[in-house]
Amino acid sequence: MSDITTTWIVKSGRGDWSVTGGALDSGNDLATAVLISLFTDRQADNDDDIPDGSTDRRGWWGDLDEDVHIGSRLWLLDRAKLTQKNANLAQVYIKECLQWILDDEVAAGITVGTAIVGQNRLNVIVTITRSDGTNLPLKYSWVWS
Repeated sequence: MSDITTTWIVKSGRGDWSVTGGALDSGNDLATAVLISLFTDRQADNDDDIPDGSTDRRGWWGDLDEDVHIGSRLWLLDRAKLTQKNANLAQVYIKECLQWILDDEVAAGITVGTAIVGQNRLNVIVTITRSDGTNLPLKYSWVWS
């Protein structure tokens, strides 16, 4: 059985389930898994600086195992300036949240590239190499304010 297809809505900056003809779409399981991994807030590490100055480390309540986390720490960059250092940190967070895909042998490889465009946009391309050698390129961008 396929997963419900989740699509990224650029305008609202959120994922949503796809509907066609009044029914939920399914398929695109790998792209959906990447979306969930990227845009679900993973719990911050003990030594991470929380952007709003609070002690709320966020995260999913189901992450009881210290070694397995759902989501990414990209949310920690919410109030950061768009610098090359933070673009590199985004790349680290993205690789970190997608590591499970390699660990679970869902894919043979993952590459992540980031590029600052203008003064306020970060482009990201994630390329998943499937075990059959085919590539799935996934593109995302964030507008920094």
